[in-house]
Amino acid sequence: MTMPDIQPTVLVLTALPLEYAAVRAHVEEREERVHRDGTRVETGRLPGTSWHVALAELGMGAERAGVLTTQLIDWLRPEAALFVGVAGSLKADVGIGDVVVGTQVYGIHGGKQTPEGFLVRPKALPGSHALEQAARSAVRDMPGVRAHFMPIATGEVVLADAGSGIARFVRRNYNDAGAIEMEGSGVLQAAHLNGRLNALVIRGISDRADAGKHAADASGSQRRAAEQAAAVTVAVLHRHRPRKGAGDSAEAPRGAAYGGDHIDFRGGTFHGPVTGKSGEAPPNPHSHTH
Repeated sequence: MTMPDIQPTVLVLTALPLEYAAVRAHVEEREERVHRDGTRVETGRLPGTSWHVALAELGMGAERAGVLTTQLIDWLRPEAALFVGVAGSLKADVGIGDVVVGTQVYGIHGGKQTPEGFLVRPKALPGSHALEQAARSAVRDMPGVRAHFMPIATGEVVLADAGSGIARFVRRNYNDAGAIEMEGSGVLQAAHLNGRLNALVIRGISDRADAGKHAADASGSQRRAAEQAAAVTVAVLHRHRPRKGAGDSAEAPRGAAYGGDHIDFRGGTFHGPVTGKSGEAPPNPHSHTH
């Protein structure tokens, strides 16, 4: 049997509705798909590129993001994954409206509590070199974007007090981090465990992770930051090309190797645990549980 053409897919992940909306505005011919466990994505075309985008809104938190990213990778077999959204600045020269591209992401809560105090056990996950290079190239032609390439800190905390203990902890132990957010480490961990998946975290700065956070958010800074991050993401995907022969080479048989969970976006035919618009999953006696 002839394998269908498999379209190169990029998974674009967000946590908040306004982040999702900022990316969604760039995606055409959208169609909603539902995983058998209920997770929803919109798939569509990114004009001017070979990419099909699968866009998901995961909610907040690194653990949740990691679990759902793993599920989506296993389902959709993307070639790349980007987590796109807003973050708080940790540096004086990283301003509201700037974009931070994560050269690596720190999970800040790893460590050991001892009688002598808390001993930090840093965990750092690098972003994709190829995607980072595409981002560096893209922002050179974006005069309206001020971009920074630096580490990003991920913590299960909304930081709204620059003088707090957690703020001092981050400055002391992750001093080169330019921004703090809540999901990046979970996404990169899922991509890392997958093996060959390129992944990158792109964050627009919506506040300074201090007491002015609420006022900044109320001023519309979150929406602006999300739109800037989405614009950089789209520019990255215009620069970053799918792997050579993604539709008919070594990447193409991945669906067959994993039990036939391949996707033909052009024909609208989904093989594996995928539901159509009716919301009813086709029978798949060989499918596995996520």
